[in-house]
Amino acid sequence: MDEQKIREMGILAHKIRVETLRAMGKLGFGHIGGSMSIAEVLAVLYGGVMKIDPRNPGWDGRDWLVVSKGHAGPSVYAALALAGYFPTEELLTLNQPGTNLPSHCDRLKTPGIDMTTGSLGQGISTAIGVALGHRLNKKDNYVYLILGDGECNEGQIWEGVQFAAHWQVDKLIAFVDANKKQLDGYTQDINDLTGLAGKFACFGWHSQEVDGHDAGQIVAAVEKAKQAEGRPSVIVLDTVKGKGCCFAEPVFLNHHMNISPDMAAEAIAELEKDLARCGCKS
Repeated sequence: MDEQKIREMGILAHKIRVETLRAMGKLGFGHIGGSMSIAEVLAVLYGGVMKIDPRNPGWDGRDWLVVSKGHAGPSVYAALALAGYFPTEELLTLNQPGTNLPSHCDRLKTPGIDMTTGSLGQGISTAIGVALGHRLNKKDNYVYLILGDGECNEGQIWEGVQFAAHWQVDKLIAFVDANKKQLDGYTQDINDLTGLAGKFACFGWHSQEVDGHDAGQIVAAVEKAKQAEGRPSVIVLDTVKGKGCCFAEPVFLNHHMNISPDMAAEAIAELEKDLARCGCKS
């Protein structure tokens, strides 16, 4: 992929953060930390890596995205809106009565959501099921999966990892948002997950670890993953919880926060300054 396209993905990540903050600022609270940390991977997926058609969300030939860490739904909605699935104005209805944008992803409500989020850990099972369904139907669609590192404390994750390796589910590419924090603190203090990439590799997965805030590294890793025939792939993203949000990134516990309109406006202004430096507007 050329450098201009990579640059556009980096800009898209900024815009995803801006739109997510606008929505949460209107609502007054939200899962800000884990929404900010996946902005780049969403920008890569919706900015050119996934086969999608926003005018036809149910297109049979599309790639699928399963967001197992569904509390990051607000940033997924922002990516969908910016990709053209629905107007960005709808983002301001986030988690409001009658909205199509609930706090966690719901495929029956939101255009472009391929799989409803269940309890943490369940997304790997549904992603594997979708990938195996594609195989049975002789389709070459890829299934992308986003997991949280704290979520990887769940035993269901490792049952899925073992199963996918055994059945050589090679159209499955998982990302682990390794932002090193979960609801109650650092993952290393709650249930240490040191060496996540190595753990997946021991189960037989093609495994990589990259800077999760570098669109170019993520794109290159996806390209390598697609060459790993006969086994599933994982890309561990080294990320920062709350990345790019001036009131959340420095805070130790930023999993879920109250967010005033003034806080959101300040963070958006900082992000828009960054965009202006590269000659772009949100």
